[in-house]
Amino acid sequence: MKKTVIGLDIGGSTTKIVGWTGKELIAPMFVSATDPLTSAYGAFGKFTSENGIALSDIECVRMTGVGSAYINPPIYGVPCVPVSEFTCAGLGGLYSTGLDRAIVVSMGTGTALIYAQRGKEMRYLGGTGVGGGTLMGLSKKLLGVDSMDSIIELASGGDLGNIDLMISDITRPDLMPGMAMDMTASNFGKVSDLASKEDLALGIFNMVFESIGMLAVFASRQFGVRDIVLTGNLSAVPQAKKTFDGLNQLFDVNFTIPENAGFATVIGAAISGEAGKRKKKA
Repeated sequence: MKKTVIGLDIGGSTTKIVGWTGKELIAPMFVSATDPLTSAYGAFGKFTSENGIALSDIECVRMTGVGSAYINPPIYGVPCVPVSEFTCAGLGGLYSTGLDRAIVVSMGTGTALIYAQRGKEMRYLGGTGVGGGTLMGLSKKLLGVDSMDSIIELASGGDLGNIDLMISDITRPDLMPGMAMDMTASNFGKVSDLASKEDLALGIFNMVFESIGMLAVFASRQFGVRDIVLTGNLSAVPQAKKTFDGLNQLFDVNFTIPENAGFATVIGAAISGEAGKRKKKA
């Protein structure tokens, strides 16, 4: 009987964990603690206990993330294999969508872009410091809010018309044929004195997502691929879908937010030993 591979994505104070049986995933889990070591061991213990997995049932632990540097393997006698975070993000993005190749965008505190192709080495393309950290920092200073749930709630009632300068605000369709009039000309370029906290929250979300999205569009053109897979915790924000759906229409690309997008990197870690295998599309 094939043993289970455990994937660990260890951050500064959080750990994501998932199991891989060789055929299917064992439901991902997220654990927070005060430090990487506590969160990693806490996640490992909770996951194996809740899923009835004995140490003798585990083949190895494949770990990634910045916090993995604090782990001295083995874990409870189980061998550990470090895996590049960019490799994991690429593998997880492909697995989660069933695609053979794509630009995979990992949206965390900052943002990383990976050109992922099945059976090939994942290629890190670079990234941007614009990401979840930008969102939280600006929201704290501009809105006095540092809870993601609160920012999301505020943004749900916002109006970008009070924040962003659009192409339609500065020109006529006949003067720029082929240019979409609803395209953003300048984020926060029309911010009104009457803009509410709700407007500002939506403007921050839109600026972050459009900045990330345009980098991904440029990367997709470089590699001649339309599919762009969005992963990381930010992909679960409700406002993300509207912004990226708009970019799909404007630039003829296919932004996709897969199921379990927030766990794509840890899924990639778990399956990294069988990177050549492809998840069948539903």
